[in-house]
Amino acid sequence: MTIDPRRLTGLEIMQAIAAGHLPGAPIAEVMNFTGIRTVEHGRVVFAAIAQRSHYNPIGTVHGGWAATLLDSCMGCAVHSALPAGKAYTTLSLEIKYVKALTEATGEVLAEGRVIQLGSRQATAEGWLRGPDGTLYAHGTTTCLVFGIDRLGWRSNRRICACRWLTQRSSFHLSNRAWRKLRT
Repeated sequence: MTIDPRRLTGLEIMQAIAAGHLPGAPIAEVMNFTGIRTVEHGRVVFAAIAQRSHYNPIGTVHGGWAATLLDSCMGCAVHSALPAGKAYTTLSLEIKYVKALTEATGEVLAEGRVIQLGSRQATAEGWLRGPDGTLYAHGTTTCLVFGIDRLGWRSNRRICACRWLTQRSSFHLSNRAWRKLRT
């Protein structure tokens, strides 16, 4: 499937990933994200199950797992609100942990919602809840919003959706692309 990512809105991209028409981010497999439950304009809900491989030395799920899940759902909420030709990356992330996670917790839901979307920055908030509604963590993020052309795409270049989403998407910026954004 060949697409021009500048012609798809963030919502269209997220809906295509949720429907299985486009590949998800590779990190979803590593972190055992079990699916995208909801995709709406400015709101995304992910599901995930913590595994023993996500444990820290004291016998609970490492806080980085919860932070990654929240960063992903909040960032994708921002992505779902972006017009065609725009991308984002996380500028800041603040997570508050409320309760320890273990394998016994079961599937958790991470909900991200956009608070504010501007032309250069966006903010979002997120919650990580267990199957019974228990709050395990919550957080906020600020994202940099920029044009996809800032990543080096030429106006006439058509690229494979898989390559774009796994190598150059909003989930990952190479050092070269980041330097281009800062200049």
